Amino acid sequence: MRIASRVFLLLLLSAFALSSALRADSKDPASSPQAKAYAALLKAVQAGDFEAYKKCMTKESAKKIDQQIKDTGMDPKKGMEFLKAMAPTDLKYTSLKVDQKKATLQATGKVGGEGNNKGTIELEQEDGQWKVANQSWTNAK
Repeated sequence: MRIASRVFLLLLLSAFALSSALRADSKDPASSPQAKAYAALLKAVQAGDFEAYKKCMTKESAKKIDQQIKDTGMDPKKGMEFLKAMAPTDLKYTSLKVDQKKATLQATGKVGGEGNNKGTIELEQEDGQWKVANQSWTNAK
């Protein structure tokens, strides 16, 4: 009985520590692993590195990007130039919601030189790393 009680207590404490860690991420979204994953994607965009960009995305999203490049007849270099022009600047993370292996970052920033935009960045944990699944930006006017 003592061993069962100790195991139960240990599991309870572990669950509490995990839930506290998840809540801590949402209190400071900018220092979260999810924000770091998105920063890596933006760094690849700024460098014009199409392959690095795809590595920052989920496998499914990377396949979709390849297909979009093919469908538009645009080469990856031109695609990266477009993404660079549309990449958010003056980025501020406003919230983070983590649900097991999925997360949603909310942010504000300038897109295409226009301020007052709101972004939603959806991420998934894939092969032990956070990857960008989707992002959308809208003008908040």
